[in-house]
Amino acid sequence: MDRLRRLHQDYAAAFLGYLAQRDESGLQAAYELGRNAVSDPIGLLNLVHVHHEVLLDVLRTARTPEEVQDIGSAAAAFLIDAVTSFQMTQRGYLDKAQNRTEAPTTADDRGVSSASPVPSPIRGRTDQQ
Repeated sequence: MDRLRRLHQDYAAAFLGYLAQRDESGLQAAYELGRNAVSDPIGLLNLVHVHHEVLLDVLRTARTPEEVQDIGSAAAAFLIDAVTSFQMTQRGYLDKAQNRTEAPTTADDRGVSSASPVPSPIRGRTDQQ
C-alpha cells in the first residue's frame, strides 16, 4: 500500500474517532499523523488534501445544517493539530536560517575586546583600539 493511501485510511479512522469522542486523545492522534507526515515525508499539501477528502466523505453523511457546522468545527480543530508539526518544523528552520545569516555587529559580538591590544600591520607593533 502506498503512503498516501495509508495516510488516508489512518486519517479517516483518527478523524472519525475524534468526531465520536472530541477529546484530547483524538487531537493527539491528529498530531501524530502530522508528525509522521513530516518525517515520512508525505508533505503538508498531501496531508491537507487527505484532510479535505476525508472531510468531504464525512460531510456527505450529515443530515442537518447544524451537523455540517459541527463537523466543520471539529475538522478545523483536528487539522490544526495535524499541521502543528509542520509549523514547528518551519519555525525551527527559519530560526536556524536567521541565526546563520545574522552577522556580529560590534567588536564585542565578534569576541574582540576593545581593551585588548590589536596587532598593527606595521612592523608587528601592537596598538590599542
